[in-house]
Amino acid sequence: MRLAALLLFAVPLAVGHAKDQPNVVFVMADDLGYGDLSCFGQQRFTTPRLDRMAEQGMRLTQHYAGSTVCAPSRCSLMTGLHTGHCEIRGNTEHAAGEGQEPLPADSVTLAELLHDAGYATGAFGKWGLGYPGSEGDPVKQGFDRFFGYNCQRHAHRYYTDHLWDGLERVDFDPQRYTHDAIFDQALRFIRANRDRPFFCFLPVTIPHAAMEAPADAHAEWRERLPQFEDQVGRYAGAETTNPVAAFPAMVQRLDGDVGRLLDLLGELGLDEKTVVVFTSDNGPHLEGGHRPDFFDSNGPYRGHKRDLYEGGIRVPTIVWAPTRTPAGGSSEFASAGWDWLPTFCQLAGVDAPGGIDGLSLVPTITGESDQPQHEYLYWEFHERGGKQAIRRGPWKAVRLDVGRDGGSELELYNLASDPGETANRAADEPELAGQLADLMDTVRTPSGEFAFGKNRRDGR
Repeated sequence: MRLAALLLFAVPLAVGHAKDQPNVVFVMADDLGYGDLSCFGQQRFTTPRLDRMAEQGMRLTQHYAGSTVCAPSRCSLMTGLHTGHCEIRGNTEHAAGEGQEPLPADSVTLAELLHDAGYATGAFGKWGLGYPGSEGDPVKQGFDRFFGYNCQRHAHRYYTDHLWDGLERVDFDPQRYTHDAIFDQALRFIRANRDRPFFCFLPVTIPHAAMEAPADAHAEWRERLPQFEDQVGRYAGAETTNPVAAFPAMVQRLDGDVGRLLDLLGELGLDEKTVVVFTSDNGPHLEGGHRPDFFDSNGPYRGHKRDLYEGGIRVPTIVWAPTRTPAGGSSEFASAGWDWLPTFCQLAGVDAPGGIDGLSLVPTITGESDQPQHEYLYWEFHERGGKQAIRRGPWKAVRLDVGRDGGSELELYNLASDPGETANRAADEPELAGQLADLMDTVRTPSGEFAFGKNRRDGR
């Protein structure tokens, strides 16, 4: 069926839901670095609507993604678990073709918890947690509505002949920029469900490679950045002349759409009833001709996507919640993607599941002083020899080549004095290094599918 024939619907209103449950909108950019917004230091271009969102809300300056690549970061968000406990700890393709290996049927997801609490639930963008029709399909994991790319590999292109509307593969105009259609569907979902609490999850594809932007937006930036006209970016079958110019065009497209979202909430009188979060699923990529060095995309931090140094996992994050969040504030509380499940559960008046790794951030985003503290934050990654990282207080330990015999020596950094992770302090602090090395081994559970040293196929 054609996109024009898609029927817009509102999810039937549940009875008995609490009247003070806030709406939740969660916008997750794809491969956007810490320094890629002007309110987080970007100098090459501006993001005025996100800057205004930060002025009206709160910046979280020490917030981390759940992982350093797409699928496990989404799994962490949906389950409240870090990647030492997640079922999905890497990008793994499904053998049958389109889509990735699925979340298990018995997973308890954020969408299920909010749906059971009376929320309309919709996801719009890139899924990556279960091939179409599998137990991990979004409409089988708590979402009433899904529109976009089920498969993250398919999402490498912004022009395609099909997308997914729930369990239905729908024809799509290959001349239309998919991001625009996806965002339009999300706004329609919000408008249709204005009279009940809703959870709108927007895992958009911008600015993941391929570096494709609408022609008019791209042309403007090609004129501004003519020094890159001799470069051609190639990715997933796309060829882009001056891919460097495509990047600000893409990010500003997203910036404007976030502005449209906030404007709609004001138009509908929902701005004081809604919590909006903007963040990224990991650090900046190095693909398709993108030049994160030119844009200083990782800000003051070391590393990129697929690294567990700060640049690979620390992400720009804004919380906007009029009447709840102090305007223009910022927080240095160290938090991570697995904290959002208990946060939104508390806001919705729902008990979070036991045994999760996340903590509610409600005290932080409301400006209170009784924020529970993490004992540690932990990540693991199963490509490129295997990597682990753990943060406890200001100290961060990184271990590389975990799956190879002996592995590498543990690296230790004090983020308070060395946020760029330039000075390895392991030799100076052997006792602390040993404690964190032991902690790395005890805060995770082994996974047969994601075992260090197992050859993993990179689904990007």
